[in-house]
Amino acid sequence: MKTNEFFESMGLTYANLYIFIASLLVIALGYILMAIGDTYDVLSLYISPIVLVIGYIVVLPLSILYRSKSERDKDKE
Repeated sequence: MKTNEFFESMGLTYANLYIFIASLLVIALGYILMAIGDTYDVLSLYISPIVLVIGYIVVLPLSILYRSKSERDKDKE
């Protein structure tokens, strides 16, 4: 079984891969922002945790659960 067939059998497409890469970039940005700021800086205490929560709680699960309209229409038929 080829790699592409394996991912398609799980319902994953290139769109899922692109969203997953975007989630990794958002998470990396959150950690970079945390490292840049001082210990009690607004950047480290407030902004970077919000970015990390968005990366872990919103974008990462979206990369797994995302399905395009055409795929949803195929399943209805």
